[in-house]
Amino acid sequence: MPTEQPTVVVRPAVTFAVASDEELERPYRVIVENDDVTPMDFVVIVLRVFFELDLARAEQVMLTAHYEGRALVTVLPFQEAQERVYQAHHAAREAGYPLTFYLEPDQ
Repeated sequence: MPTEQPTVVVRPAVTFAVASDEELERPYRVIVENDDVTPMDFVVIVLRVFFELDLARAEQVMLTAHYEGRALVTVLPFQEAQERVYQAHHAAREAGYPLTFYLEPDQ
């Protein structure tokens, strides 16, 4: 005797957050985390290319992250910070490195 398959309806839970223009322009801190895989010179290149740091500042940020576990890269409006972090993550993954940045609100 064949059994009927029950009808399954999947309703994903979606939450929308609406942010005002003021919230999107609020400054966010871009933080780089140290890892034991990504070469130091690659980190410096990413900091220079995607965050427009000069060589001395990029080296300083990289060394701070290396010795302290994380370092402040720059402070930018949210959308700009998010886009630059995305680009940096993409470049790192393309090169096979786990280099990680994250954002936190600037206080």
